Amino acid sequence: MSKGSVDTLVAKRWVSKVVGQGCIVCRNLGYGATPAVYHHIRIGAGAGQKNGPFLGIALCPQHHVGEAGVGFHTEPRTFERIYGSELDLLNQTIGELA
Repeated sequence: MSKGSVDTLVAKRWVSKVVGQGCIVCRNLGYGATPAVYHHIRIGAGAGQKNGPFLGIALCPQHHVGEAGVGFHTEPRTFERIYGSELDLLNQTIGELA
């Protein structure tokens, strides 16, 4: 097995663990582990680019793209003012999985 495939497997396992926790915002609001997708944080990434697989948080559709409220991709400044910065949520995610 090549090093690249090992790195990919490790990344997939990490993403699965993060998403398995459910939406971090919903959990912080006391809603429990709602179904989520992986959101690559935008800090440090260029326009139209995303960070690597270890720099992400789990967000439900509402908190990710604003399907029924404030979502990061529709209102990033409002999202961060209400729910915390991407870095704060990433640090929380890492701390919970450590």
